[in-house]
Amino acid sequence: MAVSGDLPAALKQAIERQLEGVSRSELGKASARLSEQYRAGGGSAAALSGHADILSYLAARMPATYAANAAALAEVRRRAPAFLPDSLLDIGAGSGAASWAAFDAWPAIAEVTMLDRHQAFLDIVGSLVAGSGIPALEASRRLVLDMRNVGGSGRSAELVIASYALIELPVDAVAAAAADFWRTTTGILILVEPGTPAGFARIRAARAALLDAGAAIVAPCPHRNACPIVKPDWCHFSERLPRSRDHRLAKSAMLGFEDEKYSYAAFARPEVALDLPSARVLSAPRMSKADIRLKLCTSAGLVEETVPRRDKAAYAEARRLDWGDAL
Repeated sequence: MAVSGDLPAALKQAIERQLEGVSRSELGKASARLSEQYRAGGGSAAALSGHADILSYLAARMPATYAANAAALAEVRRRAPAFLPDSLLDIGAGSGAASWAAFDAWPAIAEVTMLDRHQAFLDIVGSLVAGSGIPALEASRRLVLDMRNVGGSGRSAELVIASYALIELPVDAVAAAAADFWRTTTGILILVEPGTPAGFARIRAARAALLDAGAAIVAPCPHRNACPIVKPDWCHFSERLPRSRDHRLAKSAMLGFEDEKYSYAAFARPEVALDLPSARVLSAPRMSKADIRLKLCTSAGLVEETVPRRDKAAYAEARRLDWGDAL
């Protein structure tokens, strides 16, 4: 797997400025608390109690959330090539990673609104976007608002993103929240969550609610049928990203990269033209001397396809496929 998902240069520099003079030992302790919270299936809210925690998030988590969002948004762009949003609503914006990733996919976005219940996060966002060279980010509206009240905010946008946000809610509250997000969406809604069973449970609940509401699926599903995934399996993908020195120190890590596991789903209004695939690769292809085995999600359900080496053309094509690719 190639390393990708690197932060934009302006964002890297902004994070480095925020971390100047900050104890790396304190960052490491805060990062450990955050990691423990994610492993327990929860969100970041319980672990973000002070300024040091938020700085730790910038060093240890923002690169990964940016990479996951960039990967998900790039796939949405491939599936909706004519979609060119003018406005963005970032729900549960946190450090603003999703907004930065949105500009990587759609640089012409002219209007940005970020919503988060933590004023401290929105203050950090303001510092990060200052001098970014992206006028819409620098002029973005940043509002304190609980994501459960988005529908009453009067806000709407062509592109709506809720990234690592639904994990903060109990599963039984997700369907209502997703429906609320959908009411603010005039084009495409994108949901990104941790690639854990808990994160996928929220994506799955949101998917069912939004398809019932008439939304069209954009990605990753190649169909709008009931999700065929059966426990203990869950649908998730992986994005490899480079680690900076501060990133490694914050996570007490040795490797120069990490793999961020994420689950996502994107939904469109009927007027958005879509180019959907026939299948999606749901795990890393398994290669042997005799064949390549692919786990595929299709309109017929989950399919295990074996491509023998003797079928040279098909085998060559299968060798180019990776986890998350569309057919």
